[in-house]
Amino acid sequence: MGIRRTAVVKLAVPDEHRDDLHDTARQFLHCANRAAEVCWDNTDHADCITTKAKAEGILYDALREETGLTANLVQKGIRRAVEAVKSGVDRWKKGKRANQPHFDSWSVVYDKRSATFHRSSVSLSTPDGRVECPFVLPAESPTPYERYVLNEDYEFRMATLQYDAITDAFYCHISTRRYDSDGDATADDTDDTENRTVLGIDLGVNSLAVASTGAFWHGDDYDHWVTELEQRRADMQQRGTQAAYNALLRLGKRERAWRKQYIHTIANEIVGEAADTNCDTIVFEDLTDIRERLPFAEWHHIWAFRRLYEYVEYKAPERGISVERVDPNHTSQRCSKCGFTHEDNRDGDQFECLSCGYEINADYNGAKNVGLRYARQEAHRLRSAQKSAGGDAPVNVRIHGGTLTDDGPQQILAG
Repeated sequence: MGIRRTAVVKLAVPDEHRDDLHDTARQFLHCANRAAEVCWDNTDHADCITTKAKAEGILYDALREETGLTANLVQKGIRRAVEAVKSGVDRWKKGKRANQPHFDSWSVVYDKRSATFHRSSVSLSTPDGRVECPFVLPAESPTPYERYVLNEDYEFRMATLQYDAITDAFYCHISTRRYDSDGDATADDTDDTENRTVLGIDLGVNSLAVASTGAFWHGDDYDHWVTELEQRRADMQQRGTQAAYNALLRLGKRERAWRKQYIHTIANEIVGEAADTNCDTIVFEDLTDIRERLPFAEWHHIWAFRRLYEYVEYKAPERGISVERVDPNHTSQRCSKCGFTHEDNRDGDQFECLSCGYEINADYNGAKNVGLRYARQEAHRLRSAQKSAGGDAPVNVRIHGGTLTDDGPQQILAG
């Protein structure tokens, strides 16, 4: 299936063109949300539009005129909505709750026709024409951009432009893919991923995040601030005066800025933890259906989980660390020592294996399982790529005091 690589590049956007990129994002989101309105049917999932061709046939001309975006960007916006609608229909079919998709995250998806990459800059389409943006590249060479985007062995797939409001910076996430003559991973790519060490991250109700090294981010300050701000908001709403309304608006802006800064700080610490423990990859559990998996989690925790993953995803590559996701099923119920899985293994924030008696903090156990699941998947993939039934492909999980091997949690190497 080939090897996929993503290079994250910071852009030095000229001041006179920053508004052009912001306008592009607004119009791109308009395309996606307008398409979601047209494609979604609240009464019968069979009436939802789930084919890109049909959606484009209905919306393309109107959205081109409304937004001024190029054809490729309009198509990408429509297709983003169609994919989300298809996901919602799938949830419906499984008897799960599904709502009309809505997009509000600052991002724009570019293809090779709407983004042209040069050695030190990229040219991006906007409603007001092309914008040339120089790169801000690290001094070390080769950079991920040089290794994957400028490398002729890799094929450009797509690029996602994102904006970080906290640092007021633009980033381009450039996805590439590489094949050999048979359409398989090449030997060089396999070598790149051998002897890797991963950092598993568990997200839960009791702790905002826990790493497989035993590092905890409890989020107590986060919960305290949210509770205090909600109380202040309720008090202002009860007053009903214009002054209270104005104060409420100021509080909302302050709260949004504070939330983002708090999650940015944790994201930096997670990336730092991975770098300090020589991890090549940070692994999160997939956040799909997280509301159903964590029914007792507060809404602000769900928001924090998603933002934390997004922030780590673009911060980690700057340190040469990749970010991946794995299926979260049973990671909280599985014993990271013997592998026995049972729902009664976990009791609140404590984990005690019914089989081997292993006792540990439940979230820490989950973090190790997240890392182990990815390690096993990668080890299997690498062994298949090497086409050697007896060959090994070491992928380890970094834990407190040592390393957990992909061959099984019972093997612990002292650190």
